[in-house]
Amino acid sequence: MGIPHLTNAQCHRILCIGDSYRRLTGRRLVAADDDLIEALWQAPFAIVSHGTEPDPVFFFGNRIALDLFEMDFQTFTRLPSRFSAEPLLREERADLLERVTRNGIIEDYAGVRISATGKRFRIANASVWNLTDAAGAAVGQAAAFSEWTPVASTG
Repeated sequence: MGIPHLTNAQCHRILCIGDSYRRLTGRRLVAADDDLIEALWQAPFAIVSHGTEPDPVFFFGNRIALDLFEMDFQTFTRLPSRFSAEPLLREERADLLERVTRNGIIEDYAGVRISATGKRFRIANASVWNLTDAAGAAVGQAAAFSEWTPVASTG
């Protein structure tokens, strides 16, 4: 799966993922010599991000994240991020996002997510951080994780 066609506005927001991570941690999220967007897309771990809307909508998911969530880029980038968690876990997710808002970044998140077809998977040791543009304006939050395991369905 190749990187989708992106508008200039999308590119600007996606660049904030790597730039914000570096500003917060002093480390690079991905090795990118020339093309940070391509490096984020090809990263060997999942990366997702959502905007600052009242009901935040995903604006990026890399190829691994799209595979996990079983969606294409266009579908994923229309999804309110709260729907990536099961209804009973959405309060936990809201608490996480508030913690990130307060601290800028956390690097120990674990939780259950759900794909478009209802497959559940637990992520562990995820980094979740606030996104800002070069001027410091908030543009959303992002998460990256390389640890996930399927969760058996109940019932």
